Amino acid sequence: MFVPRGQFKVAHAHYRSVDLESRIEGATPHELVVIMFEELLKALDAMAVAARRGDYSQRIQRQSRAMSILHGLEGSLDFRKGGDIAEGLSDIYREARRLVMRGSRENDLDQILRARAMLHEIASAWSQIGRATPPM
Repeated sequence: MFVPRGQFKVAHAHYRSVDLESRIEGATPHELVVIMFEELLKALDAMAVAARRGDYSQRIQRQSRAMSILHGLEGSLDFRKGGDIAEGLSDIYREARRLVMRGSRENDLDQILRARAMLHEIASAWSQIGRATPPM
């Protein structure tokens, strides 16, 4: 397929959207959380690049996406069944939101990277859980 010059970004975004939608449609609840973490880390990476460049518009756009995903992750916690683990994750998500907001407001790359590192650790553990759990 030929994509005219200057329209590659549009075509790439469309392909990425279709790919993401198809992954979501066939995902188990565990896989949905994996996808959310992948998208969250991508948003934080893009936010960090925007902060390095001083690109306010992109930084705010990626911050909004990251915050939305963090709220979604926290909203999916089952505090009744999850107990202390759910409480701990809630605290981590809340701290990550604080770091992302502060990093964006102050254009402070270190705050964004701290949030990313913290969340990457959880994302990695969540992915490992998925590999260790046999399919039903």
